[in-house]
Amino acid sequence: MRAPILLLQRLHLMSARTACPLLALVCAVSLSACSSSEPTPPEPTPPVYNGPWAVLPEMGEWVDPGAFESCPAQTSQAACNAPETLVMPDCDFGSLAGLERQGAIYRAEIRYETQVQPGTVQVHPENGGFQFDASGQPISIMGLKPHTPTMNGERFFISSEPASQTRPQERYTFIGCHAQGPRSLTGCVLWCRDGTLRHRGSFRAERMTWREGEPESANLQLLSEMRVGLDTPVDVYVTHGHAYVVAIDRRGVGGGLAVFNVSNPYIPIQQTVIRFGHNDYWNAVWARDNALYVGSARSGLLVFDLADPKLPAFVRNHPSGGSPLDVHTLFVDGNRLYAMSPSHKQTLIFDITQPLEPQLLTRFTYPRSAGYPHDAFAYEGRLYINHLDDGFLIAGLDGETPELLGRYTYPHAFSHANAVGTFNGRTVAFEGGETMGSHIRVLDVTDPANIVKIGEYRLRGLTSVHNMLLVGTRLYVAYYHEGVRVLDVSNPSQPREIAHYNTFRESDPNRTDKLTDGAIGIRVPGDGRIYVVDTSRGLLIFNEP
Repeated sequence: MRAPILLLQRLHLMSARTACPLLALVCAVSLSACSSSEPTPPEPTPPVYNGPWAVLPEMGEWVDPGAFESCPAQTSQAACNAPETLVMPDCDFGSLAGLERQGAIYRAEIRYETQVQPGTVQVHPENGGFQFDASGQPISIMGLKPHTPTMNGERFFISSEPASQTRPQERYTFIGCHAQGPRSLTGCVLWCRDGTLRHRGSFRAERMTWREGEPESANLQLLSEMRVGLDTPVDVYVTHGHAYVVAIDRRGVGGGLAVFNVSNPYIPIQQTVIRFGHNDYWNAVWARDNALYVGSARSGLLVFDLADPKLPAFVRNHPSGGSPLDVHTLFVDGNRLYAMSPSHKQTLIFDITQPLEPQLLTRFTYPRSAGYPHDAFAYEGRLYINHLDDGFLIAGLDGETPELLGRYTYPHAFSHANAVGTFNGRTVAFEGGETMGSHIRVLDVTDPANIVKIGEYRLRGLTSVHNMLLVGTRLYVAYYHEGVRVLDVSNPSQPREIAHYNTFRESDPNRTDKLTDGAIGIRVPGDGRIYVVDTSRGLLIFNEP
C-alpha cells in the first residue's frame, strides 16, 4: 500500500504548509461579519472519473512507418571500406545546407532491411544517434569515434571508425538525403561488422532540443542542483533528511554512493562518497528504517546501517561469497524486499523484518524467459514485474512461491518500469518501456488473466521513458530527454500533464547521443519536494506542483 501511505504523508505536509494562509482566511471571514459581502467559497474538487473505460488497441512500441528514403543496394566492399564513394541518386544534398550541427545531439530512428531469402525482406527497428562539437564536426556516431575525414564537401556524410579494441568490429555510416527543417533529416544508413555489410536501411533523425514551442519549465521550480562527483548518477532515495544517490560506471570514472544533506533543499551539502572499486556499477537504492539497500552488479544486495545518516556503514551483502549476483533494481514493500537480477533472470524476495539482516525467502523465475526482470512493484498481494522482451507479468504472492497470474505483451516489447494503484475499485497499472518509441501504457489489471489497455501518454517517438512514481492521483515520470513530467491521472484513461521541467541540455558536460541520457531517477518522499537524478547534471530538487 505504498502509494496511499505517500499520499497521506503528502497531505499532512500540505496541511502544515497551508496553516498560516488558512489562519489568515479565518481572520478575514470573522472581520467580514460586519460587512454585507460574503467570502467566495472554494472551487469544488472535480470528481474522480468512475468509468467505464474504453479498451484501446495495442500497436506496440514501434509501428513500421515504411522506408524513410529510397536507398540503393550496396556491396560490402563499397559500404564498409569506402562508403564516401557511394552514389545516392535520389538524395537532395542541397536541402541539408541549413541543418543545425554546431553542438547538436541527434537521435535517430533506424529502419533496417535484411534479405532473409530471395524476394523476402525482414524489417526491424533500431535506435541510434550522433553528436557534433561546437564547430559542427561529428564527435560520436552510435557511441563510436568518427572516421577521419567524415564530411564530404557539403554532403551530410558521417561514418564511425572501427573500434580496434572490440571484437567484432562495428562501423556505422549515415548519409543524409533530405532535410525537413533545420533540426530534422532523413537518409540512408549502413551497418558493417568485420568488413561485411550486416544491415542496410533508412533513418530519420531529430535534434534533441526541447520540444517545439515548449519552455524550460511549467509549474515546477528548480530549488537546487548538485553535481554528484561519480561517473553516471542513476537513482536516488530520500530518508533521514538525506538524499542517497547511486551511480554506475559508464565512462570508466567509477560509480558508487553519494550522500547529501537535504534538510535545506536550497543548499544541499554533499557529505560522503562510498566506492568499493573503480568499476562499481550501483544502479538502485532504497531504505527501510535504519537500513539502506543498494543494488550492485558485482556484489548483489548491499546493506548499510544508517545509524549515522551522513555516513552509511557497510554491514553485509548477499550473497556473501559464492557466485556473483547482479542486482539491478530494488523495491521495498512492508517487510519484503524485491531484488531483480538480470544475470540470474530471477526476482529475489527477502524478508526484512529485521531490516539490517535480510533473509532470502524465495525466487520467482518466468519459465519461458527471453528477457529478465528489470523492475517490479508489489501491491495488494501481487507482484507486477517488467520482464523486458517477455512483457509485463503479474504474479500472486499468497503461496510460498509466487505464481504467474497473467501477462501483457505487445510488439517490440521492452517492458521496463511500472506503478500500480486503485481507481474506483479497479486496479490500474502504469507501464513503460525503455526503447525508441516507448511511452506510458495505462492497463486495467483487475483481472490478471484479462489485462486491457485503457489509456496512454506519449511524447516524441525518438525518446524513452525511464522510471515513474504514483502518488495518489499524480504520476511522476523521469523521461530521459523529455526531463520530468507530472501527470494528473485521476481519470487514468486520460493522463493529463500538469507540470514539467526539461533537464536535458546539449551543452551539459558528458552529454551523449545515447537513448538513456537525461532524467533517469525520481523520488517524491512526501516533504513537498521532487528529487530527480539526471545522468549529466546530478541531483536536482524541485518543489511539488
